[in-house]
Amino acid sequence: MRILFMGTPDFAAASLKAMTDAGLDVVGVVSQPDRPKGRGHKLVPTDVKAAALEAGIENIYQPEKLRNGELQPVLDKLKPELIVVVAYGKILPDYIIDYPKYGCINVHASLLPKYRGAGPIQWAIINGEKVTGVTTMKMDSGLDTGDMLEKVEITLDKKETGGSLFDKLSAKGAALCVHTLAELEKGTITPQKQGESTTEYAKMLNKKSGEIDWTKTAVEIERLIRGLNPWPSAYTQWEGKTMKIWEAEVEDVVETIDTHEPGTITEVTKHGFKVQTGEGRLAIKSLQIPGKKRMEADAFLRGYHIEEGEKLG
Repeated sequence: MRILFMGTPDFAAASLKAMTDAGLDVVGVVSQPDRPKGRGHKLVPTDVKAAALEAGIENIYQPEKLRNGELQPVLDKLKPELIVVVAYGKILPDYIIDYPKYGCINVHASLLPKYRGAGPIQWAIINGEKVTGVTTMKMDSGLDTGDMLEKVEITLDKKETGGSLFDKLSAKGAALCVHTLAELEKGTITPQKQGESTTEYAKMLNKKSGEIDWTKTAVEIERLIRGLNPWPSAYTQWEGKTMKIWEAEVEDVVETIDTHEPGTITEVTKHGFKVQTGEGRLAIKSLQIPGKKRMEADAFLRGYHIEEGEKLG
């Protein structure tokens, strides 16, 4: 079966590598254009392009747009029978979805129909899900609404971060992708309709998404911190500086009624400090300020002065 692969970040590169390692006939790869990175603004290949080059795939295409038929010459040249799409980063127009004989297969990092959209990994943590996973589906013109093919579940760790869950689902998704393609070729999969989603659309996150609202509960803020670690990261303001919060713990018991305003530092010890939230207190364990590396709270307090009663945010 002639397969065209479409993807961009390292999450997708894992699936491409699994496919080539399995000996599948990947006739070409489509990825987003290389972007400048770093201080020198040097063009850096996407993770999928790098994986394609390593696998010896010659036909690599990086169109800036797709809407106006930009990919049609590639389709006509390669004549794929199936297209696999993993985190490509753009909505595919119908001329691409409708082209291959066996359709377009997508690997999505949630248990559909939950968390359709661009940020399923982070939102699963932010919303306190106990279980998440990966779904393979047959794409249609809707956004993550196509018929489901196979699923695999994983249980979230209590300290799960966006980064750790990304790695787990990337590996699970790569294995599931190869398994789904094998079962499709054997004709042993019966697609299932999704039905209505039980969650809100998993909207794309940006740097502004990480701003901590101290009026929320300690539990909600702690999940936000984990979900946005390592990107885009949760942050607050301290003495006019942006303070990134990398790790925090919800205080188990508050024995007295607290009258502090949310965002107020309620306790400072040599080990760290605690912040009042809309409900409960949050013990800050790891943080970062501009121009410095990430550090444990005790190391921060050895170099910077912070007092009870100060306010963050």
